[in-house]
Amino acid sequence: MKGKPLTTVHAKGNASSAFPHSAERGDDAAKRALHTVLTSLEDSKAEDIVTIDIAGKSALGDYMVIVSGRSNRHVMAIADHLISDMKDASLGNARVEGLEGGDWVLIDAGDIIIHVFRPEIREFYNIEKMWATPEIDEGTLH
Repeated sequence: MKGKPLTTVHAKGNASSAFPHSAERGDDAAKRALHTVLTSLEDSKAEDIVTIDIAGKSALGDYMVIVSGRSNRHVMAIADHLISDMKDASLGNARVEGLEGGDWVLIDAGDIIIHVFRPEIREFYNIEKMWATPEIDEGTLH
């Protein structure tokens, strides 16, 4: 898997041009869904948007998206807006957990798993680190 980025950090306004490539499945539907998700998150002013390509690494889906909201209220608003945008885009009904608390909302949209955190909660769980794979220099292996 050399040369294939695991994560993509999105700068504001660049979501549509920063798709991780899912060579294992080549699923255009997942990419279109990802575009809808990222656009919605940017519209909601979600912060620190990170996309992790998990195709071929997990049966959970093709992408995991992790974002932060500034407060409980912002986290809930981001999630509500995203759920509405996904329905409008005919992406089906996503399974949602944690919406009532606003600390961590998990949205399972099939091909895409979205985590919306308050910054403190995101830092505590640090799920980006769980999915990170260190680059190994093959010359150092014995």
